[in-house]
Amino acid sequence: MHTTMRKILLVLVVITVFVSCKKQEKTESQLKKEPKVVWQPYDETADLAATQMLEQSRMHLKLINSKVLDKNDIWKTLEPELDFFSEKKYNNLKEFILEKDIPTIQQQIKEGKLSYEELTLFYIYRIRKYESDNALSLNSVISLNPKVVEQARILDKTDKSNIDIYSVFGMPILLKDNIGTKDMVTTAGAVAFQNNNAKSAFITERLLDKNALILGKANLSEWAYFLCSGCPVGYSAIGGQTLNPYGRMIFETGGSSSGSGVTVAANFCVAAIGTETSGSILSPSSQNSVVGLKPTIGVLSRAGIVPISSTLDTPGPMTKNVIDNAILLNAIVGKDSDDSVSVAVNINFVDSIQKSSLKDKRFGVIKEFLDDSIYNSAIEKIKKAGGTLIEIEPEQVGLPGFLSILNIDMKNDLPAYINSQAGNSVTIKNVEDAITFNREDSIIKIPYGQQLFEGILADGTTTEELDTIKENLKTIARNYFDTHIDTRQLDAILSINNYHAGYAAVAKYPALTVPMGYTGKGEPKGLTFIAKPFSEVLLLQLGYAYERATKERKAPANYVD
Repeated sequence: MHTTMRKILLVLVVITVFVSCKKQEKTESQLKKEPKVVWQPYDETADLAATQMLEQSRMHLKLINSKVLDKNDIWKTLEPELDFFSEKKYNNLKEFILEKDIPTIQQQIKEGKLSYEELTLFYIYRIRKYESDNALSLNSVISLNPKVVEQARILDKTDKSNIDIYSVFGMPILLKDNIGTKDMVTTAGAVAFQNNNAKSAFITERLLDKNALILGKANLSEWAYFLCSGCPVGYSAIGGQTLNPYGRMIFETGGSSSGSGVTVAANFCVAAIGTETSGSILSPSSQNSVVGLKPTIGVLSRAGIVPISSTLDTPGPMTKNVIDNAILLNAIVGKDSDDSVSVAVNINFVDSIQKSSLKDKRFGVIKEFLDDSIYNSAIEKIKKAGGTLIEIEPEQVGLPGFLSILNIDMKNDLPAYINSQAGNSVTIKNVEDAITFNREDSIIKIPYGQQLFEGILADGTTTEELDTIKENLKTIARNYFDTHIDTRQLDAILSINNYHAGYAAVAKYPALTVPMGYTGKGEPKGLTFIAKPFSEVLLLQLGYAYERATKERKAPANYVD
């Protein structure tokens, strides 16, 4: 009896397994493989002609798409991951991802509405969707991490109930392509660095330590906009011309962290990191209606980043909102023994801004900017929120020798970077080599020239003279701000976009820009808070309170699908 029953049960199990397998085979065979998306080059003549009519001469473009990079190669290695990621799946996920801050995304993942793999695939799909469309492409991404989906799957195996929603854990982040990332090339947008398999930068390692996902590399102004003079911002030989999602081929993207600003604005990533020497975070953040922080020199390590100036360079977070900026800053701070000015920062920036308020904060309002209706409106909103406004009229002063800081620093800092960080395939050793290399095919490598590179070689400033220039400019710039900050007991000075980036750079003062509004033509503007060194907490508090009081950021209309 028992033997017969066991035989019957065994037969039933075999039948069940057989049927189950057949059903699974049928289900898999019924899965419809998504059609392959292919970018096709097109005749740019009409688009280029239209840019010649624009008032801004830097928008008079010579080319749009790179002559070096086939855009299909950006997502080629990840195509198999997208084979079964459908448009329907993409559309179903939009409500959980587009314009959402990190805590919201993390909470949805904890609740099982979303996975890190789905989040990552969503961004890859979205990048391919727009960047393969010649009517909408932004040329904002240079490369994608071929391992990123696999890395996301590993994170999905963790116990998500313990994940801090105010963390970068599992968040896909794009890095400006002058920031070293092992297993990916770091080009600085230049053909000379096309195969630069550099070491990971210190801040990249910090992100990886926190289990962030490096989604890929963002386009930039080549050599961080220290190559050609008066040329379009956001152009690089590798990535082509970065375009502004709020006014494609109409508005400038700002630079040099152009791709970082554009990708955040267009929801191609959760967040990005840019770099600034003078305005290169503040400008593209403002121009693309995102939040950008240029920290005090030393708060973030510069090791492993292709340099312009060891005196003025710094990376910084670029995000859709202030809370994400604080989260990203938390993740990448840390003292680095390979950066001589790096300092230890033991602050939780997220905790520090949660109860921020504008009430009784004292702001220096630049009188001449009050003619700008957007700035004026922002000031009124701060006043309504309880802020105290003090009109100031800073005396306009020059910054003599500023260019020599960049010239002499890059003359020395680029060889040092190549020797310590660059991959073995990089053949140039210094700026002079780069100039010679570029002249071998100037149409492809330097269509807008290399006047600034040539100026580096022509600059004969001595080390002693350079030290004098640096100290002189620091004094001039600090007096420019401190005359008002100290005498009027100001918390911050309020500027527009990157209008005071040069002064903040040589003063070594931090600055935070937050979306302030849009012109009648739809061009974004940012309200920029400037304060004394190591005032990052204060700036984030003020920016967070201002953002909550105004909520000015709007996604670019052509990139909401």
